[in-house]
Amino acid sequence: MKTETTKGGQNDKKLIILGFVSIGILFLIYARFEYQEITPDAVQSIQRLGTAFYILFAISIGMIGVGLRKFQKRVAATGNTTALSMICSNTLGSKAKKTFVITFIVYGIFFSMTSGILVYQPEVIFSYHYGADVPSAHVTPCCGPPGYMPKFVAYLTEHVGINVVPINLLLQIIVSYLVATNTALAVNAISITKKTGGLGSIGAATGLFIACPTCVGSFLSLFIGATSAVVFTIAITELQTLFIAITVPILVLTPFIISRRILKSQNTSI
Repeated sequence: MKTETTKGGQNDKKLIILGFVSIGILFLIYARFEYQEITPDAVQSIQRLGTAFYILFAISIGMIGVGLRKFQKRVAATGNTTALSMICSNTLGSKAKKTFVITFIVYGIFFSMTSGILVYQPEVIFSYHYGADVPSAHVTPCCGPPGYMPKFVAYLTEHVGINVVPINLLLQIIVSYLVATNTALAVNAISITKKTGGLGSIGAATGLFIACPTCVGSFLSLFIGATSAVVFTIAITELQTLFIAITVPILVLTPFIISRRILKSQNTSI
């Protein structure tokens, strides 16, 4: 039984590592092809390469997801009282699953809108202003730094479109996963500690900025006048990556803090 658990542990970790390594290799390989001289004959080949990039990217994300799920189940099954085990076990229940899925989807949509992945421009008619066919979709294979190309662009309606940048999509998935995990754990922790308390020090305002890094840009934009909207949007898009980079470590650490509080609360009530 111990051998099977060890083997399972090696498998889930291998999937997670392989997924992230594959994404990194994809970014580097595509960047190498991208900066070569592009001839008219090579355009179709590069477009096919861009399509293959997204297929392999999706497979890599799937590997990471399966690996994380297997890792969560394996650690929860150990029954240990460590912080990591508490995180895994408290996010496996049906209520936690529903909270996770709903949060992941809702926050993912919100992230898409604030990061420019999901575009809504009511004042612009795509077919008129951009000469685009509606509906249509295509891969823009060139040009940009590693992680920013190829772009996937889709015009869904005359005012709604999708503009996918690989690194932004990866950030969206990572941050949405962490936010959903934090939310599922927090909801479960609140139900556990209703009688004993112990989570009151986590402030609502702080929680908003921790659980919602993209809210920072939206919050700041309220104080910017309409005349500065375009310049600010460009600036905040660049700064948002910094906000997320700062927030991700906090999103990783917060579940451990909450799980330790749950353990403390349970030990106190015994």
